[in-house]
Amino acid sequence: MSAVQTTKMSNFRWVICALLFLATTINYMDRQVLSLTWKDFIAPEFHWTDADYGTITGLFSLFYAIANLFAGKFIDWMGTKKGYLIAIFVWSLGAVLHAGCGWVAMKVEGYDSIEALRLVQAGSDAAVAIATISVWLFLSCRLILAVGEAGNFPAAIKATAEYFPKKDRAFSTSIFNSGASVGALAAPATIPLLARAWGWEMAFIIIGALGFIWMGLWAWLYDKPAKNKRVNQAELNYIEQDNDIATLQDRGEQKEEKTISFWKCFTFKQTWSFLVGKFMTDGVWWFFLFWAPAYFSDQYGYTSDSTMGIALIFTLYAIVTILSIGGGYLPTYFVEKKGMNPYLGRMRAMFIFACFPVLGLFAQPLGAYSAWWPAILIGLLGAGHQAWSANLFSTIGDMFPKSTIGTIVGLGTMAGGIGSMSINLGSGKFFDWAAAQGANFTFFGFEGKPAAYMVVFCICAVAYLIGWCIMKALVPKYKPIEVE
Repeated sequence: MSAVQTTKMSNFRWVICALLFLATTINYMDRQVLSLTWKDFIAPEFHWTDADYGTITGLFSLFYAIANLFAGKFIDWMGTKKGYLIAIFVWSLGAVLHAGCGWVAMKVEGYDSIEALRLVQAGSDAAVAIATISVWLFLSCRLILAVGEAGNFPAAIKATAEYFPKKDRAFSTSIFNSGASVGALAAPATIPLLARAWGWEMAFIIIGALGFIWMGLWAWLYDKPAKNKRVNQAELNYIEQDNDIATLQDRGEQKEEKTISFWKCFTFKQTWSFLVGKFMTDGVWWFFLFWAPAYFSDQYGYTSDSTMGIALIFTLYAIVTILSIGGGYLPTYFVEKKGMNPYLGRMRAMFIFACFPVLGLFAQPLGAYSAWWPAILIGLLGAGHQAWSANLFSTIGDMFPKSTIGTIVGLGTMAGGIGSMSINLGSGKFFDWAAAQGANFTFFGFEGKPAAYMVVFCICAVAYLIGWCIMKALVPKYKPIEVE
C-alpha cells in the first residue's frame, strides 16, 4: 500500500477558507462603519441630507466598479498572495483615513472645534459649505477604500479555485462569503457603541486597524497548494481531482494554463451572464447594507446606538448569516443526489434563492405593525442574496480556466458596482424628494418618504428573478470555455 493511501489527508484548505472568511468580515465591517454612524453621529455634525449620503454611497459604488475593471487582472498578474496583501493594505488605510475628515473640514472652513460645525444654523450658506467640503473629504477616503476593496473578491475566488475542487467550491465560497453577513452582524453590535463611547472617528480607526493584523496572518500561512508545506500529498490530490492527471506524485508545478485576453472575455456569453447576474443583484445587497440603519431610524425612530436599533440590525444579519451558509450546499445536493452537472445544479439552486427577495414586498406594509417584520423579511432577502452570490461566483470556476478567474470576477464586480451606484445615488435623491412632497406622493397606500421606501423595496424584490431569466437565456446549459 502506497504512502499516499495510508497518509491521512490534511485539511489546510479550510484554514485558507477561514482566512478568506476573516478578510471578507473585515471588508464588510469597514464598509458598514459609515452606514452605522452617518445618520445619528456624522450627519448632525456636517449637516448632511439623504442626497449627500446617497452621493457618497453611490459614487463609492462607482469607484468600486471602476476599480474592479482592473482589480481582477491585477490579482491575476500579482498572484493571490501578494495581490491580496496589497488590496487589504489599501482598503484598511482608506478606512482609517475617514477619521480625519472632521478635523480637515474644521480647518478648511476656519472653525475652532468640531462642535462649532454642529452649531452652525441648518440650511444656512455656512452649513451648505460644511456639508460640501465634508462630502468631498469622505469621497476621497471612500475612493481609497473602494480601490482596495475591489481586490477582495477576485483574490478570494482565485484562492478558492486554487484550494478546492469544483464540487466543493460553492460550499467553500458560501462560507467565506458569509463573512459579508457576519461583518454586517458584528458591525451594529460594536460600531455604534464605539462611536458613542469614543466618537465616530475611533470607530473608523479601530475597525480599519483589523486589516493590518490580517495581513500578518496571510503572509505567514498562504502559499499555493503545491508549494505549501502544510498541504500533504493526499490533500493535494483531492484539491487537484478535476485535472486530467488525477494523482500527482510530486509537488512540481503543472503546465501553466493559457489565459484569455481582457477584451476577448467580452466575446463569451458566459461572461455576460455573470455580468448580468451581478448588475441586477449586487445593488440590492448594498442598498440594505448602506440604508437599513437609516431606515429604522427614519421610519421607527430607533437610532443606530439605541438598544432597539442594535437589536433590529443584529437580528436582520443574524438571519442572513445562519441561513446563507446552507445555500452553498444545495447545488452539491443537486449534483451528488440528483445527478445534475454542476452548472445545472447551481442554476436550479439560484432560482430558489431568487424567490427569497420577493418577501421584501411585504416588509414595508407589515412594518406598520412592528419594526421586527421588516428586520426579519429583509434578513430573509439578504440570506437569499448571499446564497445566490456564492453560487453566482462559483459559476465562473465551472466554466472559465483558473488563469482568467480573477479577471472575470473583477468584471462582474464592476457590473455589480454600477448597479449599486444606480440604486444608492438614486435612492438618496428620491428619499429627499419624496419627503418634500409629503402627501402629494403616494404609492401602495404610503405617503412621502415611506412611499419611496416601498418603491425601492419593490425594485429589489423582483431584481433576482429578472436576472436569473436573462442568465438562463444567455447560457441555457453547461458549456465550459476552452482556451486554444
